[in-house]
Amino acid sequence: MKLAAKYNRVTLIASIIVLIFTGVIYYAVIHYILTGQLDRDLAIEEDEITAYVKTYGKLPQAGSFKEQKVSYSLIEANRNVERRYFNNDYFNESEQKVEPGRSLIYTVQVNGKRHSVTVTKSRVESEDLVRIIFLITLSVTILLLITLLLINRFILNNIWKPFYGILLQMKAFNLADKNDIRIESTKIDEFTELNAAVITMSLRVKQDYRELKSFTDNASHEMMTPLAVINSKLDTLIQTETFSDSQGELIEDIYVAVGKLSRLNQSLLMLAKIENNLIGDQETIELDNLIRQKTRQFQELLQLHNINLKTELANKQINMNKHLADMLINNLLSNAIRHNYKDGEISIQLNDSQLIVSNTSSDTALIADKVFERFYKNAASEGMGLGLAISNQICNLYHFKLNYAYQNLRHFFTVSF
Repeated sequence: MKLAAKYNRVTLIASIIVLIFTGVIYYAVIHYILTGQLDRDLAIEEDEITAYVKTYGKLPQAGSFKEQKVSYSLIEANRNVERRYFNNDYFNESEQKVEPGRSLIYTVQVNGKRHSVTVTKSRVESEDLVRIIFLITLSVTILLLITLLLINRFILNNIWKPFYGILLQMKAFNLADKNDIRIESTKIDEFTELNAAVITMSLRVKQDYRELKSFTDNASHEMMTPLAVINSKLDTLIQTETFSDSQGELIEDIYVAVGKLSRLNQSLLMLAKIENNLIGDQETIELDNLIRQKTRQFQELLQLHNINLKTELANKQINMNKHLADMLINNLLSNAIRHNYKDGEISIQLNDSQLIVSNTSSDTALIADKVFERFYKNAASEGMGLGLAISNQICNLYHFKLNYAYQNLRHFFTVSF
């Protein structure tokens, strides 16, 4: 959920709760005030009736007047009627309809006889006033909420615009790109600090990247030279001297170790170039023809181990660097041969959406979460553990998906285009 949406939701819920709570209190207070006013009017009527009885010795005439009704009833001497106010409905003769009312009942004594007096006043005006106040309050509340939502929608979106601008630039940030992150114009102090921090970070990262790239290039160049010298000297040494068997084995071990170090250096450099998107020169490649070419190159090795190769190749064109495409197929095929056993089988299936390379193997299943990590390999493997890591990086570069699975004692590597 976006921050603006979260803020709007919290603000709206809090506003509704507060407004409902205050609205209920406001309604109760208004209702209490208006009821108190009716009670005071009824008390005035009580005083007037009592004064009339004292003056004339009789009760005023009963009947219905404008929004008021007075009625009397004779009560027994031993019966007690409590003076009280209460709400009720009464028939308004002038309006000829039943209306809500507020009544006061009390007793008065006239000529030795006790009478119950009920004075009723209409609550219609009070109810109408409360209803009008409620509608006005509800309208103001709705208008306030709509105004709040509009303010949050337009003003907050405009306030957060610099943040989303810098975020978009950070998503598109590329170390190999010469364009720097530009400052987003804003008057918000926090966003100004964010701009400064992001620009400082990007400049520092680019500087570190340039230094690392320079170190990698220099280290590669400097390593290749002594490795070439060592190989050359070993060749010369082998051709010019006679060695015992033990000396020959030592020199062979040195030769193998130097070759492995050279391949390791080249593989790490290739990984660095792929990860930093420094590989260009894309072209349209007939992937099925490339696979046929690679299988012919591995034919002698397949025959040596008596491995049966099955292929189902449909026509498939991909747009990528030719050297990387060759390296991808080479790694997958050589991996299938290296981890196979004598009289085993390799299957290559290519269609418009997938390339599947599977092989029989005496090895157990690899750890799926680590199979494409650098230097991860089976304990019995003689490789460097970089082939699958390089293959995975090649697929990531061109937005392919490389997956691993182990089923029916076979390893499956699937490239989804």
